[in-house]
Amino acid sequence: MKKKMSSCTTVLVGKAASYDGSTMIARNEDGYGRPNPQKFVVVQPAEQPTIFKSEANGVEVPLPTAPLRCTLTPDVDPAYGVWGGSGINSQNVAMTACETITTNPEILAIDPFVDEGIGEADFLSITLPYCQTAREGVSRLGQLLETYGTYEPNGIAFADYDEVWYLETIGGHHWAAIRIPDDAYVIAPNRFNIDQFDFESVDTLFSADLPAMIEQFHLNPDTDQVNLRHIFGSATEKDRSYNNPRAWYIQQRFSLKPSGQPTDHDLPFICRPNKQLTIADVKWMLSAHYQNTPFDPYGQGTAEEQQRYRPIGLNRNEEVHILQIRNDVPAELAGIHWLAYGPNPFNGLVPFYAAVDQTPVVYRQTTVDFDPNNIYWLSRLVAVLADTNYNHYSELTTNFEANLLAQCRQQQINFEQKQVLASADLALYNETVAQLAFKLTNQLLGQMVALGR
Repeated sequence: MKKKMSSCTTVLVGKAASYDGSTMIARNEDGYGRPNPQKFVVVQPAEQPTIFKSEANGVEVPLPTAPLRCTLTPDVDPAYGVWGGSGINSQNVAMTACETITTNPEILAIDPFVDEGIGEADFLSITLPYCQTAREGVSRLGQLLETYGTYEPNGIAFADYDEVWYLETIGGHHWAAIRIPDDAYVIAPNRFNIDQFDFESVDTLFSADLPAMIEQFHLNPDTDQVNLRHIFGSATEKDRSYNNPRAWYIQQRFSLKPSGQPTDHDLPFICRPNKQLTIADVKWMLSAHYQNTPFDPYGQGTAEEQQRYRPIGLNRNEEVHILQIRNDVPAELAGIHWLAYGPNPFNGLVPFYAAVDQTPVVYRQTTVDFDPNNIYWLSRLVAVLADTNYNHYSELTTNFEANLLAQCRQQQINFEQKQVLASADLALYNETVAQLAFKLTNQLLGQMVALGR
């Protein structure tokens, strides 16, 4: 089986917790070793196969007829599969997959992973084009997991105009999903994240035999609650340094009632924010590296403190996306696929309309090998230089991010004031902000070279 290494951090925001009544699901993709170039594409219905074949193990999945158009952020190199990553379909349903999570030996003894199953590389392609709502997306992926099984543990998020859902796989064939309350947000690192779970609630979905399996095999260690993290997750020393601190840091900054320590295993999954969250807030979360603590790898702590906890924003981020579904605009303007390539402490998001037939060239035609004429590699080049001396370049990169966001939003506001908007207009706007991002990133690189020492 062909697999690649990946790890991520996910942020989810309900519509009453956001600044404008939109739903938001967001995630960064982190790589290992060599860069793993990404691209931004639109997949048309005619391009969808009738049978999907996994590159990892050859499993074949028959697909429904009449697929929807959708955006995707797949790998440039298809050697390990599509790895669709994130996208919004033509019904304004958003999906991001996947958050690599943890599991424990008890569930794997009962329901082992399936080498011939489906996995992260496949989930977007076989789910997103075939769902009309977020809830339908959860149900479809759940049915696929039960039918084919999976070879790895993952967390997947869905959103539409009204609802945000988070699904976690359990063993080879089981799964559970929960609707995020409208007034809540979630920060989910690479661990099993769902905690309190009510099998009787209309806001949960799960494999049909999950409650019976828990009872039959005496899996619940608690006598007074059903906590899926306790039942199916891990509580290891790696979680204390690699996973839990990421949730702790974001909750300290944004939760209404933050509590706990960086190493705590029982930090809450569902959180109420201390303010309505903006796009900039979510981007800050996914760029965070323990600023103003001794644990900042770019800070003033000791060498041991700087390396104690795994940050969210780090020099092996491949891309970050925020999938926003807005409720106060016409349908063709509702789905915004915010995207930035490269390490998050040094990049800037660009808002792209999802209701288009093609994406901008500099975001779509990414090459496998280095080429600064596309923005993936240009962003990586900026980050390589900025990472060598964070404090020396941080003012430039911070100003770049703020300036890019302001200019993109100005373009967006002016564009949406027009009375008639066609698909070609949306594509032209997307091309305009893509070229703006490319120009400002080149300017940033020039400023850094001039300041270099």
